[in-house]
Amino acid sequence: MPGALSRRAFAAGALAAAATLAQAQSGNSRFDALLQSLWPKAQAQGVSRAVFDAAIAGVVPDPALAGSGENQAEFERTLKAYLDDAASPARGARGRAELARHRADLARAEGRYGVPAEIIVAIWGMETDFGRAAGDKDALRSLASLAFSRADGERFADEVIAAMAMLERGIPRAKLQGSWAGAMGHPQFLPSAYLKYAVSPGGAKTPDIWSSIPDAHASIANFIRAEGWRPGIPWGCEVVIPAGFDWLSLDATPADFSGQGVRSADGRSLPAGARATLFFPAGAAGPAFLLTENYWVLKQYNNSDSYAMSTAWLGERIAGRGALRAAWPADFRLLARGDRIRLQTLLRDQGYYWDKIDGRFGPASRGAIHKFQVNAGIFPADGFASAGVLARLADAR
Repeated sequence: MPGALSRRAFAAGALAAAATLAQAQSGNSRFDALLQSLWPKAQAQGVSRAVFDAAIAGVVPDPALAGSGENQAEFERTLKAYLDDAASPARGARGRAELARHRADLARAEGRYGVPAEIIVAIWGMETDFGRAAGDKDALRSLASLAFSRADGERFADEVIAAMAMLERGIPRAKLQGSWAGAMGHPQFLPSAYLKYAVSPGGAKTPDIWSSIPDAHASIANFIRAEGWRPGIPWGCEVVIPAGFDWLSLDATPADFSGQGVRSADGRSLPAGARATLFFPAGAAGPAFLLTENYWVLKQYNNSDSYAMSTAWLGERIAGRGALRAAWPADFRLLARGDRIRLQTLLRDQGYYWDKIDGRFGPASRGAIHKFQVNAGIFPADGFASAGVLARLADAR
């Protein structure tokens, strides 16, 4: 009897293994078909057949990447929690040391592109912890795997082609190392960003963002300037809102806000600029920020307020300016994702919101909340997604 059970168990195991193998072979076949389907686009981008074939030879999907990036920390943690880690005093101190160590090449980058050295170093720190965590995955394999497994795979397929264009330019295949998402080198550029923004102060034909820190710094600065950074204007500042502020608009000129009694928390003049936005990441009871046009440029690097604000505040620490003046509310909580989606849906149904229903709150969602608050007589109308706003929206249906 034990022998019969063993034989049956062995047979069942063999069948399961065979099914798994067949499934893997089918998946690999579809993966190979996807890669081969990229040839016409790659050819149109100037990639030779020899480079194309060599690039995909032996590439197999990475099963660890299926579903990666669906719940990024930038969108699932409070800004306070993200800021405490990403722009900590310890990281600020390391950033100041790196600023001093690379002062000459940072001064050249700042002089050429108009991006402050502390912002360049802050982005470097946010992306790779000043070069300590650039990633060691095969970037082309990662991108191909994401193109195969993700619903938004087409954008990753375009990055595979861009990686091939990098190879066509003469970048060694072994250089294409980076994060799970295919971002590479000190700046964590995707291949398309490398092709568009990577530069070398020494004039190298193929900027080395993996090994050359001057190339990395110049490339970061080139990205930020090309995306619209206005030299001479800071990203913004922490502000103090006066008693009696009317709350009817969170978007105006810095001069308008100054005229209403808004002042910087550290006593400096409010930043110059054509437009500015008040941002209350924990509601009116918490820290308040005045954001200039340059803040939105930081979001081009990573479209998240947690990322952009942490980059900006890390830059403040690197520049030797102090910590936040205002305290975070003790009861500060982020709404659960389901509640955030419900809030956006209610805003849309009541005519306040026309953007994506995704549970991610940016300027469109905050603007819609602010408009609802003003119309409903809820003050301070801070644009903050609170449980109270959700309840009032539900009652207003």
